[in-house]
Amino acid sequence: MARPPSPCSPPPVLLLLLLLLLPLPVPLGAGDPLPTEGRLMINCIQARRKCQANPTCNATYHHLNSCISSINTASPAEEPFVPVDCVEVAQHLRNSSLMSCTCHRRMKNQAACLDIYWTVHPARSIDSDLCLKFAMLCTLNDKCDRLRKAYGEACSGSRCQRHTCLGQLRSFFEKASEAHAQGLLLCPCAPTDQGCGQRRRNTIAPNCALPSGAPNCLELRRLCLSDPLCRSRLADFQTHCHPMDILGTCATEQSRCLRAYTGLIGTSMTPNFVSNVNATVALSCTCRGSGNLQEECERLEESFSHNPCLMEAIAAKMRFHSQLFSQDWADSTFSVMQHQNKNLAMRPQPWAPSLLSCPLTLILLPSLW
Repeated sequence: MARPPSPCSPPPVLLLLLLLLLPLPVPLGAGDPLPTEGRLMINCIQARRKCQANPTCNATYHHLNSCISSINTASPAEEPFVPVDCVEVAQHLRNSSLMSCTCHRRMKNQAACLDIYWTVHPARSIDSDLCLKFAMLCTLNDKCDRLRKAYGEACSGSRCQRHTCLGQLRSFFEKASEAHAQGLLLCPCAPTDQGCGQRRRNTIAPNCALPSGAPNCLELRRLCLSDPLCRSRLADFQTHCHPMDILGTCATEQSRCLRAYTGLIGTSMTPNFVSNVNATVALSCTCRGSGNLQEECERLEESFSHNPCLMEAIAAKMRFHSQLFSQDWADSTFSVMQHQNKNLAMRPQPWAPSLLSCPLTLILLPSLW
């Protein structure tokens, strides 16, 4: 039976992986052995000369070089941004020897060689940042992109209205797909990659969403209990992220704990990551000045910062997100996603037959904050 024609809408995960996870050559170190086919490889200066002899290749390279120049002139405080046309132009060089050229340490004209190498790989220097990749996936999804821009606008600027910001944050985590929302919030970062960690912390726009100063945690709870929605969300968190014994046995499965955790974002009890170098989360509050209620306050604070159920649920989700971008994605991505999201099996997948027939585009979203 013939398959019905499908629209050109490949899933964002595969679209991004097709662009960013294709094997790319890296500059070789002085002591690095050449690969088996090393005799067939040329350095990037030689590849550039070969490209210059072909008018089409030469024009494409100059166009791409102009793109990269505009990227490099961005402010250091801005997010790296690769325009979609730059990435599309780079695809036209896929069969060029430029895409497989190498550079060696101490080679003559090494700087010029490396300049050529990075010109033809415009997104390579940031492709290890998984938080940025999940931001790109959100950008490629109309609904996620629209909802993220809405809370980005509401939560940005020195005169942000915290109440409006929190409302837009709740809207994002309630309406965006769980895969997109949790991908943005719970993206894995290497401990040494503080840029990735900072991007993860900034997901909820903490400068506006979190209370200024450090209020008492019991005061935050009092505010939460006075609001029916927050009170319900807090009860949900205490139910589904509750360790039942000293061994850390959890009351319910990890997925429910994570849903309860994200449900608190946008309330007066909004938690967040505490630093750029680890995945520890906490409320933005203190227990100083709690008096006779010091122990009660510390229990409340530690239900976030030292909660084994929550910590393991977050760690497991980050491991899952790492697997989505592993090198063996073609074999593992679908099996892992089916295990994590069994309900997806019931949904139609119209993109599958025509995945590779669609034009590949990519937008790297600049930071909203």
